[in-house]
Amino acid sequence: MTTAPLQTELMSLDDIYALAEKVLTSAGCDADNAAAIASTVARAERDGSASHGLFRIPGYVGSLRSGKVSGGASPVISSEMSCIIEVDAKMGYAPLALERGLPALAKAASTHGVAVMKVINSFHFAALWPETEYLAEQGLVGLACTAYKPAVAPAGATEPFFGTNPISFAWPRPGHAPVVYDMATATLAKGDVQIAARDGHDVPLGTGLGPDGQPTTDPAEILKGVMLPFGGYKGSAIALMVELLCSGLTGDHFSYEAEIHDVADGGPAKGGEFILAMSPKLIAGEGWEAHCEAFFDKLGALEGVRLPGARRHNNRTDDGPRALNSSLLEKIRAL
Repeated sequence: MTTAPLQTELMSLDDIYALAEKVLTSAGCDADNAAAIASTVARAERDGSASHGLFRIPGYVGSLRSGKVSGGASPVISSEMSCIIEVDAKMGYAPLALERGLPALAKAASTHGVAVMKVINSFHFAALWPETEYLAEQGLVGLACTAYKPAVAPAGATEPFFGTNPISFAWPRPGHAPVVYDMATATLAKGDVQIAARDGHDVPLGTGLGPDGQPTTDPAEILKGVMLPFGGYKGSAIALMVELLCSGLTGDHFSYEAEIHDVADGGPAKGGEFILAMSPKLIAGEGWEAHCEAFFDKLGALEGVRLPGARRHNNRTDDGPRALNSSLLEKIRAL
């Protein structure tokens, strides 16, 4: 695939936040929702996650303008059982629901050792690592997952049924940056495939099939066809697990249900999110930090090993401007 030189523009992190907040407010978000989403977007750009930063803004705006999402939603937190937290996002975006619910989850897990939080009636359109990393910063182990509209064929099939179904895990390391991973159960996140198609880049063989059902490295053809789970049947099994955790355990939409009820406005589909928090202090007991640090020391001593999340944390040491796609910025400013 031939590629034309990409035109970019430098923007400071503060300006990225301000642009996102301004556009979201003008599209119908209230101050709290706009600030929560803009913070999520700016942090993604800070950490080098372009597919979850400003790239998502047109989708947010599309779903606000269609009326599908409430830009003024105020999430409601309830906890009939002390270790099970429910956050009803009230048909709003996930960032504000998470901002308000995660402290309650962290408190419950720190008290009881284990706690879960289900987020329902929400529209999740961002990376998952902010949730789990927040928990790790509170000294907790975090696991989060959510689903999406069908885009991935289960192992052995050629038709989409699973969403890209990301899962994130974070482990606390007092005195160090936590270990955090955030990955789609598809071979690539759909946003990365969309960016590759926009920028004219091939994707690895195994990412997906074209509309003819044949493997291809052309992202535009994959977007017309179907994506594949990573690792064949193994990734497919994890995608199934994600569906059951974030939909079966929350009562919100499975991926196929999300597609039935969604409108094609370019934004996220309604769905649930499942988050598990665990306290190593209460579960493992005294000395867990030293025990685990010895493990990380052994792992880090292997040549070529990089701990999950290290690239994102290294990117944060640079507070300078970020190079952003010029055509994307034009599109966002026009909104």
